Amino acid sequence: MCGIVGIVSSDPVSQELYDALLVLQHRGQDSAGIVTSHDQRCHSYKQAGLVSEVFDEQHLQGLRGNMGIGHVRYPTAGTSSFHEAQPLYVNSPYGIGLAHNGNLTNVRELREQYFRNVPRHINTSSDSELFLNVLANELDSRNRCVVEPENVFDAVRKLHLACRGGYAVVALIVGSGIVGIRDPRGIRPLILGIKRGVTDDYIIASESAVLSVLGYEIYRDVLPGEAIFIDRQGQLHAQVCHDNPSLTPCIFEHVYLARPDSVLDNISVYKARLRMGDKLADQILDRFPHGEHDIDVVIPIPETSRTAAIPVANRLDVKLREGFVKNRYIGRTFIMPEQSMRRKSVRQKLNAIQLEFESKNVLLIEDSIVRGTTLSESIRQARIAGAKKVYVASAAPPIRYPNVFGIDLPTSSEFLANNRNEEQIANRIGADMLVYQTLPDLIAAAREGNTSVDGFECSVFDGEYYNPDISPDYLMALSEIRSNASKVATEAALAFQNF
Repeated sequence: MCGIVGIVSSDPVSQELYDALLVLQHRGQDSAGIVTSHDQRCHSYKQAGLVSEVFDEQHLQGLRGNMGIGHVRYPTAGTSSFHEAQPLYVNSPYGIGLAHNGNLTNVRELREQYFRNVPRHINTSSDSELFLNVLANELDSRNRCVVEPENVFDAVRKLHLACRGGYAVVALIVGSGIVGIRDPRGIRPLILGIKRGVTDDYIIASESAVLSVLGYEIYRDVLPGEAIFIDRQGQLHAQVCHDNPSLTPCIFEHVYLARPDSVLDNISVYKARLRMGDKLADQILDRFPHGEHDIDVVIPIPETSRTAAIPVANRLDVKLREGFVKNRYIGRTFIMPEQSMRRKSVRQKLNAIQLEFESKNVLLIEDSIVRGTTLSESIRQARIAGAKKVYVASAAPPIRYPNVFGIDLPTSSEFLANNRNEEQIANRIGADMLVYQTLPDLIAAAREGNTSVDGFECSVFDGEYYNPDISPDYLMALSEIRSNASKVATEAALAFQNF
């Protein structure tokens, strides 16, 4: 998961790109970067760290130009923050910068077949670099000195044939314009905004929250398989560059990844999470005879679960309370490479408010459960604070399968729900009762916002990838890679601690 943005404006764009990346910070805290174009020259700066740590006023002043792209990267275990920082850049043809959110599933095929006779050097193991060089090669094959919309669309059509997986991309063609590309299934989100004036300004971003914060209005979502080309004069060109696109966006965006104030594919994330809570309440009430529960208070585990907890408390007719104080300066723990590190971080991240737990039967609401580290520690703290019973409800179904489309979840063997039923999971985390959302209810909660979607990408819940690359051998290799990366990251962290 990463955050991407591209802007073509009548004014300098560096400050707006910086502001956009601040809005997208939740999508990546590992590194940040910006590339702009001015007078046929490219200006770039990227570094490991949060957006506010990477850039200062001097950096922004050096990023000259009226068009540019930006990227925030989600940390991936075992990789170098600096070397994986984006946007990436190639100088031929034209000079192209690229910011990528997602994951290609046919990396080996691209390396062994596509680039066998293509005179382009691939310097890293990054699939983003592969994607950039496929785009550059296809643009180069148009053999044009000036980039025309038709050249872009022809190149993207060939790119869709070559690349498989889930991806949303913004690319800067120096001196020519900004390109936005979305995969043919629309798995990763991408939205187009406009700021009307004498010359219209355009923005392409991962989430609509960026548009509203920066004063743009929503123009529309980028369609599956579509390429958007905004030239340097501010003219918008668009074409669907795939013969059989379908809209099946990632449902985990609505569960956890996206900001609640965003609208993805005409679906309000906030309202989808409210509906998730309403349907979850049905599951909870079914566990008690005649709906006569003994729950005294509903407490969300900060922060994403707060929205779903609201209708749960209303339906149960009990108080909704904040029972945990969250330290906002501790990162997300499920991607940390070693369990002892995760437990320590959770203890630092959440602290219970004793008066909300003492002598009460408590229902904790979680948005989703990955390893269960945060949840187990929350239950432990609730009992230390004096809770009589601790019930748990998850707004998402059990996560049992790896994600291959751009979310760096751990291997299947590390999932709490792996080879365990609901009762076994409850015993494992120390809960008196555990309730999971059903997958049909989760899909219905999201689909109600836009009934025209063809479906949702739900592979982490049902193991259905609808992709010829995802074989048992592929998943086994992915598991080994992620396990090895975790080991490398653990060793690096321990070495740093002992330095």
